[in-house]
Amino acid sequence: MSKSRITRRDFLTASATTVAGGVVASCAAPDVNLANGDQQPIKLAAMVEPFAGDHQAGVTTPGQAHLNLVAFTLRPEVDRKRVIQLMKLWTEDARRLTSGETPLGDLEPELTMAPSKLTITCGFGARLFEIIGEDVPEFVKPIKAFKRDKLNPQWGEADVVLQFCSDDPMALAHATRHMIRAGIDYVATRWMQQGFLHAYGAKTTSDTPRNLFGQVDGTINPHTEEKQREQVWIDNGPEWAINGSVMVVRRISMNLDTWEILDRPSREVSMGRRLDNGAPLTGNEEFDTPDFDKTDEFGLPVIDRQSHIARATAPKDHPEQRLLRRAYNYDIPVEPGSEQTSNSGLVFVCFQKDPRKQFEPIQERLDEQDRLNQWIEHIGSAVFFIPPGVTETSYWGAGLLEK
Repeated sequence: MSKSRITRRDFLTASATTVAGGVVASCAAPDVNLANGDQQPIKLAAMVEPFAGDHQAGVTTPGQAHLNLVAFTLRPEVDRKRVIQLMKLWTEDARRLTSGETPLGDLEPELTMAPSKLTITCGFGARLFEIIGEDVPEFVKPIKAFKRDKLNPQWGEADVVLQFCSDDPMALAHATRHMIRAGIDYVATRWMQQGFLHAYGAKTTSDTPRNLFGQVDGTINPHTEEKQREQVWIDNGPEWAINGSVMVVRRISMNLDTWEILDRPSREVSMGRRLDNGAPLTGNEEFDTPDFDKTDEFGLPVIDRQSHIARATAPKDHPEQRLLRRAYNYDIPVEPGSEQTSNSGLVFVCFQKDPRKQFEPIQERLDEQDRLNQWIEHIGSAVFFIPPGVTETSYWGAGLLEK
């Protein structure tokens, strides 16, 4: 089609030529009171997320403004004993960094004093289980192949991952650098993916973050502890996994050049939601329940059956097909010589009990048919087990590593 205006009816009746499937959503934005009991302002720099607890921080934590997601390969000489040493070292350093204290060996204490809600979350890839002599759990094995995937090994599986999130890029950069440096004898950096959300406290017409298509991302996330227990936290299986979760990372390229040809109504048809406030096209407010049976004056479904919301929504007979989305946008320079004017997308991170029962069925529907497939491609994939939280004295993965 030309760059002339595309009407809703034209769009609905056009051929749904597709390129790649995708889940395009993330976690809800922060909702934090910036005043204490005396109504005195609280500086963002001083805000601290609790490190110890039943679960690791950085999973259900409302999305901070900046992300560094760093994956590592264990060095050849590293065995179970050395993995334990690394986890003890990293856990203690992360405990200090997230609380605004300076870890041992850190010569820049001035850079640790303003954590700005810093969280550091650790995960184990499938190969780590092999290295420590354990069977690889099914829920940590790579995501099955989808026909529209265009995966680049550059963004593939790894042995360990650290997710750094903060509302201050300086705190984020220093914490990332310190942890990489601290683990240098045990691991080599495999890849780093960086991302961003709205600045802390910034609001448009919705508290839910937006992606670079302008869409609100994360409306159907589990926002209560009960829903999080149902969807996110492992509650049966081996004891070492209880209160943990599974992270799926998908790098999703978004073609802004061709997306921007569409008018707003056609963009809304693709998603099945209004752009201004994220409401389903059959509703008025973001959290209204979509009515997939409602039709318009042409007899067409108000929410197109190929729209992202229609394909991503868990069917009534499979309510377990839900998960927590915590995606971040990326926007990096275009490749030299490219005719594209953008190199943008999502570092799509989601958490669940078992990707085989949650992520994979959702992605299978999207891979088969989704209006957004015309503008997105999955170019990276990795899976990590997120161990449960720690006490004030324990370390990440102790239940597994000491079994």
